[in-house]
Amino acid sequence: MTWFIFALICVLGWGFADLFYKRSSDADDRYSHLKIAVWVGLVMGVCAIALMPLSESGFNVHELLVNAVKYSPASLCYIISMVIGYAGLRYLELSIVSPVQNASGAFSAIFMLIYFLIVGRIESLSEEYGILDLIGTVLIVAGVIAIAFVEQRLAAEETKALGKDPNVERKYRYGALALLFPILYCIFDTIGTAADGIILDEETGLGLGEIDVIILYGLTFLLAGIICWIFLLIKTRKPYNPFKVKELKTKGIAALCEEFGQVFYVYAMAQNPVLAAPMVASYCIISVILSRIFIKEKLTTGQYICVILVILGIVALGISEGLAS
Repeated sequence: MTWFIFALICVLGWGFADLFYKRSSDADDRYSHLKIAVWVGLVMGVCAIALMPLSESGFNVHELLVNAVKYSPASLCYIISMVIGYAGLRYLELSIVSPVQNASGAFSAIFMLIYFLIVGRIESLSEEYGILDLIGTVLIVAGVIAIAFVEQRLAAEETKALGKDPNVERKYRYGALALLFPILYCIFDTIGTAADGIILDEETGLGLGEIDVIILYGLTFLLAGIICWIFLLIKTRKPYNPFKVKELKTKGIAALCEEFGQVFYVYAMAQNPVLAAPMVASYCIISVILSRIFIKEKLTTGQYICVILVILGIVALGISEGLAS
């Protein structure tokens, strides 16, 4: 399978994960984002432990710790960005949060491109990427960034229309301040994705295999999930039970979709990080479409245009990859 297929599967997995993250978020529960983190840590940790026999280092503790240090910049940035994103979903609609967050795909691609040019991994754009690659990437980046602006404008109009309605005022009381959540997510995710692309690159990377990266990220998130669970125990004075039916149907499914997408993301980034990063970020389009289908939000003309731009970009990349093969 090529990086394009891996990235496409990741887009679908993370699109559904976003939907269930939103369903897992409760504006009345100040700790709902930490509970989501517990579930994601649990699922990723279990998968990491299950994959350990397939690791290049096996159960070598010393080598595992060395690799954990190598991968820590990417994993920590990812975990911070994701928990911030979960918190933002308490106050903002999924269709607003996801597009703003995923502008990180464009920024990280630019960063990686500059880095690879400096280190000589890429000698020139024309030699490394075809015209369809460039057109596809531009369309995807334009669609993702455009939909972020469209969603922010719609949010401002909706908030203004709501006025002082006491039934909904609290949800929107943070106004522009709430947008700091997806903006901070974007910053940390940009750093994490760029670090991933550099670490995983088959020619200039740090020599970590895809399975090892999945294991290291999973173990790191497991640790983060345990810390969140302990924090909840201290603050609420009762243990959080993630295995209640309601939690399984929302947070559990979200975590499974996240890990499913994560596996294919790692393989896509290892093969073609510069093109995979913006394409993977386009999962926000899937999130927007799913939020309209299941949360009953309507798409505007501007949103349809953005969706079409991203779809055309993905098609262009797919044709380019097919011709190359």
